[in-house]
Amino acid sequence: MKAKHIQHLYRRIGFGILPTELEKLSKKRKKDVVNSLFKASKSMTLLEVDTSEIKDIFSGMMNASKRDSETLRKIQKISRKKQIELNAAWINRLTKSPEVLREKMTLFWANHFVCEDNSIIYIQQFNNTLRKYALGDFRDFVNAVSKEAAMTKYLNTKQNRKQKPNENFARELMELFTLGVGHYSEEDIKESAKAFTGYSHNLRGEFVFKQRAHDEGEKTFFGKTGNFSGEDIIDIILEQKQCAKYICEKIYRYFVNDVSDKNHINAMTEVFYKDYNIENLMRFVLQSNWFYEDNNVGTKIKSPIEFLVGMKTMVPTEFKEPKQLLYIQKLLGQILLNPPNVAGWKGGRNWIDSNTIVLRLKLPSLLLNDAYISKVKDGHEDAQIDAKKAMFNKKFGKRFKTEVNWKYFNNQFQNVGINDFQNHLLACDVNDSAKAYLQSLEKVSKQEYCIQLMSLPEYQMC
Repeated sequence: MKAKHIQHLYRRIGFGILPTELEKLSKKRKKDVVNSLFKASKSMTLLEVDTSEIKDIFSGMMNASKRDSETLRKIQKISRKKQIELNAAWINRLTKSPEVLREKMTLFWANHFVCEDNSIIYIQQFNNTLRKYALGDFRDFVNAVSKEAAMTKYLNTKQNRKQKPNENFARELMELFTLGVGHYSEEDIKESAKAFTGYSHNLRGEFVFKQRAHDEGEKTFFGKTGNFSGEDIIDIILEQKQCAKYICEKIYRYFVNDVSDKNHINAMTEVFYKDYNIENLMRFVLQSNWFYEDNNVGTKIKSPIEFLVGMKTMVPTEFKEPKQLLYIQKLLGQILLNPPNVAGWKGGRNWIDSNTIVLRLKLPSLLLNDAYISKVKDGHEDAQIDAKKAMFNKKFGKRFKTEVNWKYFNNQFQNVGINDFQNHLLACDVNDSAKAYLQSLEKVSKQEYCIQLMSLPEYQMC
């Protein structure tokens, strides 16, 4: 398999590939490289932080006659701290996990089945449900999500009772999770909401079906009439080919290109509609010749998390204070576990504005080199660079305490000549002005040149 195709594959299903691993894989056929990715992601490793203290409190609360406000405040305080830990643990997992495809799919599904909660117990459980079904059966996936404690709280299914149906989950189930806008009626929403009445959970986050709150009457949904349950509604939705097409469109835009190709999406839809098996769909995409076409390479803007994790993949970087990692995510516009709304992050060009581009261009030197930027050769001073540095220091002058593992970087890149670094770090060609700038630099070391390449606009692409 061609090296540039392997790099493209790993930038899309992961966060880049190091030269040592690239050299090994370049001797293999495409089919074998793709198979190895799925084999490595067959298993699922839970992402967990220690929640024993909250669980102990929950056990006491379940036996108590009432819940006092002081105990609830204590739980909230512990939860906030633990969510910061879970955020950092997720970033670390994305950087280091051998289950790279499963983890990238988990990141994708987190912005599809969008959910948030202030309970570390519920949101950690939800995150691992995404991880469990990331490459599995989509039917089982939707049903599992519908019964998660975090989701029943987030979209008010917990308040959905036969006396007073709540339509929030039923609406988002079709609008955002399965069909897309315009492929259902308001009556379909009302009728399907009745089927999900009674969905709830206990204090531990376990699904509870409250029979007394469930509407046992007949519902008419998509032209069918019966005493439908929530599972029945999901079955009927998946009978619509539009469901398969909607999911394929989202996967195409995330993994292939922001600009949809009707023929490719139709081909994906035919594969997915057969059995709603996510692994089969992703195998089809990653083995298709069109996935590796030049018009799909280096054309997507990295999300903030892809940008951060990509840097950490090439140059292992540990934050001594997890809150600073959270602060950077906030500045870049994407905080894991904290989506902006039920529709999630829009992505694409929305990732970049006048503030975030300045931060992105400066961040590599800030995190990896104590904000130091290599000097240009004599006679090539650039006033624009000085202006950008001054603007950044004024706006984002906060220092970050990081521990950078340059030894690992040097071992991985020891056989890569400094003039070949561009092929490993950039997904697209640099423009003429960037070429002139790179030529003007004093290439003191591979480390500094790496930082310079990461500070280019072209590094924002994958």
